[in-house]
Amino acid sequence: ISICRDLPNIEVITFSVNGISDLEPLHQCQNLSELYLRKNNITSLDELFYLKALPRLRVLWLAENPCCGPDPHRYRMTVLRNLPSLQKLDNQAVTEEELSQALVDGVEITAPPARRSVENGWSESSAPSAAGATTEPQRQLLSCSLEETNKTQEELDVKPVPRDKYSSFSSQETDCSHKKRNNVLNAILLLMKELDAEGLEIIQQTVARRLQAFQKKELQEE
Repeated sequence: ISICRDLPNIEVITFSVNGISDLEPLHQCQNLSELYLRKNNITSLDELFYLKALPRLRVLWLAENPCCGPDPHRYRMTVLRNLPSLQKLDNQAVTEEELSQALVDGVEITAPPARRSVENGWSESSAPSAAGATTEPQRQLLSCSLEETNKTQEELDVKPVPRDKYSSFSSQETDCSHKKRNNVLNAILLLMKELDAEGLEIIQQTVARRLQAFQKKELQEE
């Protein structure tokens, strides 16, 4: 997610199911208001240190990460103590009572995660997975199913794609290309949030041309 260092004005980020463990690249995204990080590899709530400096963050989805731990109450209270401006955490609205209770039950995070430099530039927190670095992240990146794609669309307030919409493709494509297409779709939906009206018009024109080309090809094949 290092690309986020070059996107200071981004407002919505969806990185669900991506094997992410380090949130440091997000600390400069000062306009970020919604952050979706379900099913990643965030092992420590100390990573919240990088989100505390984001004044506009209102929605955070962090569920199904190792950092959530065995105690849901302690996890939620710690997140809310450090990010009291949140209006929704893990798709559940934040109440004033919770914010007050978080001051008692939550743990204050005052420093970033401790990371010790090791060989090849790996940090201590990522070193255990370094041996599988060429396989595990790829496996996680390619694990995006149609359900995950529709979940991303739901998070971005986009109508999910019906399962039978691309049924004709399913019989022609391999499972790998299926997952790749879903990942590309997720990325496009996210980046569209960054476009202005002119940019969206260009996208619309490009999509129209592509659809015409596909339709022409289908007619020729018939």
